[in-house]
Amino acid sequence: MEHIPFKAQPHIAASRKRGAGLNRAGRYESRASEVVDDGWESWNDPDLPPLSTTVQEDAARSVITRNDSPDIPFDRSLNAYRGCEHGCIYCYARPSHNWLGLSSGLDFETRLFAKSRAPELLEAELCRAAYRKKPMQPLAMGTNTDPYQPVERRLRLTRRVLEVLRDFNHPFTITTKSAMVVRDIDILAPLAARGLCAVALSLTTLERDLARVMEPRATPPAGRLEAMRALSAAGIPVTVMSAPMIPALNDHEMEAILAAAHNAGATSAGYTLLHLPYDLTELFSDWLATHAPDRAEHVLSLIRQTHQGCLNDARFGFRMRGTGPIADLLHLRFANACKRLGLDKPRPNLRTDLFRPPPRRGEQFKLAL
Repeated sequence: MEHIPFKAQPHIAASRKRGAGLNRAGRYESRASEVVDDGWESWNDPDLPPLSTTVQEDAARSVITRNDSPDIPFDRSLNAYRGCEHGCIYCYARPSHNWLGLSSGLDFETRLFAKSRAPELLEAELCRAAYRKKPMQPLAMGTNTDPYQPVERRLRLTRRVLEVLRDFNHPFTITTKSAMVVRDIDILAPLAARGLCAVALSLTTLERDLARVMEPRATPPAGRLEAMRALSAAGIPVTVMSAPMIPALNDHEMEAILAAAHNAGATSAGYTLLHLPYDLTELFSDWLATHAPDRAEHVLSLIRQTHQGCLNDARFGFRMRGTGPIADLLHLRFANACKRLGLDKPRPNLRTDLFRPPPRRGEQFKLAL
């Protein structure tokens, strides 16, 4: 069947370069409000000023999050930011903004929180004897919000965190949709040479028009491929994440995405099927109706066929892979494409035996004497 090229429809979120078209109250709020057009100023006016991004301080007292989910291949992670300006409409992290009393919709994209003390807090946690006594595993970055979203260019929190990890010889992985990661090649390349870091770039589509409305403030697909080339040339292991795959929207691109990433230097690959926790079902359905009305019902129908008749299946082992013929076929296509391209190699095992706290300043002075 011939694929119909994606054509985005005009919409307020697109005109403001945002992903979500809704901003419902969070699921923990007792009251809700809704914007209503009273005719004085049309909410659909394309000349409305762009929504501004605000950044507030996050008074976190620790920055390492522990995880025991069987679906996720890491046991500890760090996110220097809450909320993500990339605005990816499918982002499973959106509902986490509800814990702050904010919406999963536009609030998630526009009301950010920065953990400005993340580097210092990380250093303190790594120095604790209790941390060193536990089995060492790599620290995952970019698991909830992108460490290289646009605000990082100004705040540079991710770079400062990398400097701490470098000083401790702590292994880590990065997942991002931003070409800004190449800024830190001077830190990443020497660590990669010692088996201490690897980078995964998420590549959801090769179609610029689709990416522009589905991931409005992320680096365009061509830029992510260029980032893969730069990282690979510097000797940094690169994984491509063709995720999420959305039936009848971008799943037809899976083989092309993997081939393009392979040509750009990726040596391993991963994928997930779209999953829509909590109010993400409403956000994504609204986005489809607005930007892809010609196929909205078809896409939703296929998603239900991969999640036992629902738009989401929260069960461990199924939420990111799905069930049924459509999910099985997607898995088979991925496996065959990876085998053909040589992307079926396991991701690099990072070294954990080099970790040690750096000498304190007094100790460094004694060594110098």
